[in-house]
Parts: sequence; structure tokens; C-alpha cells
Amino acid sequence: MNVVRKKCHASRWMFSTSGVWLVGLGFYFIAFRPPLLPEDPRFMGASLTEIQTALPGLESWLKKVFIVMGGFMASTGVLILFLASIAIPQRLKGTSWAIALSGALSVLLMSAINFSLHSDFKWMLLVPSIFWTVGFVLYLLDR
Repeated sequence: MNVVRKKCHASRWMFSTSGVWLVGLGFYFIAFRPPLLPEDPRFMGASLTEIQTALPGLESWLKKVFIVMGGFMASTGVLILFLASIAIPQRLKGTSWAIALSGALSVLLMSAINFSLHSDFKWMLLVPSIFWTVGFVLYLLDR
């Protein structure tokens, strides 16, 4: 029984950490993320000047896109915190598929795309995916 409680506590802690991380990342996108990172022109094979000349409104449009995206990230984090505090301890019906789908569509997809883009942040963005996966496995083992 004690081992089961430790697994449940560990999975709750990992998902709570992931939720807080998503809220923080969302606020970063809303308030601080620049429209184009240094890696973006490199991926596109153009200089920043070429991009700004070819698409003069791109940066102001991207800022708005990132504000919306940040809001969705932060709201997902809030829902994950709710899941970790209410649904996981009570093992509510549907919790495992909600954890699996939300993780696949958020942190796992973001990590995979950043690896495909050869992002400067790909290794840093792998950490939340590892947390999510370990938390999910611990949740499943707590049956």
C-alpha cells in the first residue's frame, strides 16, 4: 500500500510540475517570446533582413499568433494542474486516456517538432516529455 501511494504521489508531482511548466511557458509566449528566434531564419534559409523585406507584417502577425498560442498553453497547464489534483488521486474514469492524449498533443508533439526543426531548444524541450511519460507510466503502474 505504501509503494502504491508513493507511485500515485510521484505521478501527481510529475503532472503538477508539467502543468506549472505549461502555464509558465504560456506566459513566456504571451509576454516575452520574440516573433522570430535566431534559429528561425536559419531554418528558413534566409537572413532576417530578407524575411523582413519579403514579409513586412510577419513579425507583428506572429506576435499575435504567439499570444494566442501562449494562452492555449497556459490554459492547458491549468487543466493539467486540475487533473493532477483531482482526477489522478481519485482515478476518475477516463483519466488515463485524457493524460495520454493531452500529453501526446502538447509536450510530446512540441518536442518532436522541435527535433525535426533542429531547434536550439530541442534538448530542453525533451525534459517535459520525459516527465510526462514517466508520470504516465507511474500512473498506469498504480492500478
